[in-house]
Amino acid sequence: MTVHNLYIFDRNGKCLYYNEWNRKKQAGISKEEEYKLMYGMLFSIRSFVSKMSPLDSKEGFQSFQTSRYRLHYFETPSGLKFVMNTDLSVSNARDALQHIYSNLYVENIVKNPTCILGNSLDSDLFSTRLDTFIRALPYYNPRTT
Repeated sequence: MTVHNLYIFDRNGKCLYYNEWNRKKQAGISKEEEYKLMYGMLFSIRSFVSKMSPLDSKEGFQSFQTSRYRLHYFETPSGLKFVMNTDLSVSNARDALQHIYSNLYVENIVKNPTCILGNSLDSDLFSTRLDTFIRALPYYNPRTT
């Protein structure tokens, strides 16, 4: 079991934060192009899910899987989007993404007067605490780093 990477996007599609832990293969494109592709895919999937859903649900899109990985998605009321890619054995990372938002992002970015909202997250404190949290997850596998 393992965590591959994490993206944080603002409501306009700007990637505010990216980190990888156990990613084995790179996309073969620039990080900026990768961020655009990821955000575009999320935008399309969210739109598709909301239009095709037989029920009116506030939850919407939460995850999808391929034959190699599972993408977990959490969106805040303010439009921040948290995306974590894991291996297939991780069935639900929603609680982890909510924790990252509530306990790490809000506490270390929103409440930090030196951090400017909407800019890239360059907080060492946030990065360190996020890394500690990810490495403590029961599905993080340190043997694959």
